[in-house]
Amino acid sequence: MLTYEDCLELCELNQNEIDAIAEHEHIDRLQALAVGDHLVHCRGGETKIRKMIIDDIRHAQRHGDRSHEVRLRQALGHFIKTHPHQRSPGRL
Repeated sequence: MLTYEDCLELCELNQNEIDAIAEHEHIDRLQALAVGDHLVHCRGGETKIRKMIIDDIRHAQRHGDRSHEVRLRQALGHFIKTHPHQRSPGRL
């Protein structure tokens, strides 16, 4: 039987990226892992993940949650580093 950790290791996303998807979609971590894994492998899916993380960052900014914003920015940085074709010329 596969554990959550086994599934995470097979996914091309890290826990912070999965957490950002879960937050954005209002779903639990296991569901977010499945959604994220699917999006990473489908056309336009990585762009959707990047937009989810950016939306989460903006939400944290609007609510003055600086520590959460920092964690989300780290998740975005890691995502862009590991999915380099998702680099965006704009800044947050």
